[in-house]
Amino acid sequence: MNQHGHWARAAGLLWLCSGIGAGAGAASPLPCQSRDLGFEAAEAGWRHQPLSSLKRDTAYSVEREGQRAVLQARADKSASAFVSRLAAPMTASGQLSWSWKTDALVPGADNRDKKREDAPVRLIIGFGGDPATLPDAARKQLRRAETLSGTPPPFATLMYIWSEQVPVGTVIPSAHSSQVKMLVASSGTAGLGQWQALQRDLAADYRRAWGREPGPLLGLAVMTDTDNTGTQAAGWYADIRLQCGP
Repeated sequence: MNQHGHWARAAGLLWLCSGIGAGAGAASPLPCQSRDLGFEAAEAGWRHQPLSSLKRDTAYSVEREGQRAVLQARADKSASAFVSRLAAPMTASGQLSWSWKTDALVPGADNRDKKREDAPVRLIIGFGGDPATLPDAARKQLRRAETLSGTPPPFATLMYIWSEQVPVGTVIPSAHSSQVKMLVASSGTAGLGQWQALQRDLAADYRRAWGREPGPLLGLAVMTDTDNTGTQAAGWYADIRLQCGP
């Protein structure tokens, strides 16, 4: 992948909230509100989001599995996201729960290596903040990402991923931006082909990744991607919910 390709991926990964992106941290966020963020929840407003015109899109489709809606993702040398944007920034103090499934890990993928940085399932969270607090290089990355993507990026992006090699709980810095971190939520081949139900404390995970309190929650996305390894993968997502308070 050439340098423009790397910047295109960085811009895509810093895609999240048009109109309430990089500058949203300056506004007073709403209190955390419990909500269903499932794929048929009207307030979630899920939509497809390409990463770049240079990338093939992953195919997403909403299906029924019993009483719930399930998002199926199929990647073929591709990368794009399925995005839910909050109507207004919200305090990031809740528990995020979800279920995901994959039948196979991405051959050759390693999220520690930018040339092999793919995953069969990801849940991506965008946070607001003040770019003026960042070093010059990080501010320039956010500005360039906005220029390439056409939308203000989040101040910080936390990705929960399923890794083949890295243990659960490991934080992996992105090679594309200091404002993107990956946290391993599932690891290895155990549980392949079966639904995994997960729950994470957003504020605690943000502190683990960046060592400070999070800015407001802006939105979230899922992504199944194989653009770097040039392979194929399938992932399924369901039951996404934010729980605030006891």
